[in-house]
Amino acid sequence: MAKRKKIFECQACGYKSSKWMGKCTNCGAWDSFIELSDEEIELSKKMGDLKSFQKALPITKISEELVERFSTEDEELDLVLGGGIVPGSLVLVGGSPGVGKSTLLLKMCANLAKRGKKVLYVSAEESAGQIKLRANRIEANDKNLYLLSEIKLENILSELHNQNYEVLVIDSIQTIYSEDITSAPGTVSQVRAVTFELMRVAKSKKISIFIIGHITKEGSIAGPRILEHMVDTVLYFEGDSSKDIRILRGFKNRFGSISEVGIFEMTKKGLVSAKNISNKFFSKKVAQAGSAITVIMEGSRPLIVEVQALVGDSGFTNPKRSATGFDSNRLTMLLALLEKKLELPFNQYDVFVNISGGIKINETAADLAVIAAILSSFRNRVIDKKTIFLGEVGLTGDIRDIHMLDIRLKEAASQGFKKAITPSKPLEELPIKCFEVDEVSKIIDWM
Repeated sequence: MAKRKKIFECQACGYKSSKWMGKCTNCGAWDSFIELSDEEIELSKKMGDLKSFQKALPITKISEELVERFSTEDEELDLVLGGGIVPGSLVLVGGSPGVGKSTLLLKMCANLAKRGKKVLYVSAEESAGQIKLRANRIEANDKNLYLLSEIKLENILSELHNQNYEVLVIDSIQTIYSEDITSAPGTVSQVRAVTFELMRVAKSKKISIFIIGHITKEGSIAGPRILEHMVDTVLYFEGDSSKDIRILRGFKNRFGSISEVGIFEMTKKGLVSAKNISNKFFSKKVAQAGSAITVIMEGSRPLIVEVQALVGDSGFTNPKRSATGFDSNRLTMLLALLEKKLELPFNQYDVFVNISGGIKINETAADLAVIAAILSSFRNRVIDKKTIFLGEVGLTGDIRDIHMLDIRLKEAASQGFKKAITPSKPLEELPIKCFEVDEVSKIIDWM
């Protein structure tokens, strides 16, 4: 009798090894390898052999596939999805607990049901009665919206076979299990098998499927990375559960662009599209030291945000550096630059930076505003509330141009800002006075 070949699999990334390892060489996770059973090994082989071989064709002879969409009746969600829901698509939605994933998708299901589409909402974490309470609060009751409290994949597929549903929501993928796999729900084998079966159903029956995924403490979706590779679209919900504003950001979309983001506002009736968010991220109160205003781009949308900084004496050998909503490594770089160019002793001070409104800045156009806020706090000098700062700062101390400068200045002018500190002048005449500055050492002259 042939000796059974052992295969171990990392539960963090799905990497396979012929022997057990304490640390995964692929993702670096510790104590994450488990031995696969015979059934799991066979399933893994079958999934690897699923693609049938086809004859290659010249790309000039391949016809373009037209993508049809239908609206979710939510402007912001349609924007992130690339214009609406594609029939047969598989969408993964991740986010921290309490950010509003279930609320948003339940509201979307109700909108589709009111348009006559048959929708199934499957919850493996809540009972149907609990979902009904949320539905009453957000006015999501309709006869075409069906609820199912189930954790077994085979029972969910049976329900899909008995009824002609057009949209399916799974809440959440880490709690669904297949009886063909002996491992516990949430393991790599279970998540991979369940997601693959849902993908097969979505493509064969043209059912649009949304699956909710838990996230780890690092902010990534829990489970193997293959989960994100298998789905058509990956969306992440960002925002502080203690604040009203939420941001839905696309990280992958096979049917559209990932440059757009959706902005939602939490109300008594659930998450709704934010109609007017121009003044949500900055304060119009009396100006104070340590505050500077900038304009960032979220997709094609300009947002005016307030950068706050606090500089205080350090009581330790190593001063503290803390950033909320801003890259902490970039903050360290900017402080080193200020020490070099302006000869300021920041090695003796604690520096804290915060982006108000709970938003995260992922571009370098806010560098100038961060420096202005730090200098304002350090010198206890108030910056005019009608002034904005736009520019990327290089390691040599030069201030570089940023993209979409005209669009940012137009948004600032529409909100009543009178002066802008920028690395260059706009291409067209705008009702806002621009002052050019090309070196960090000159920024203090404009404050």
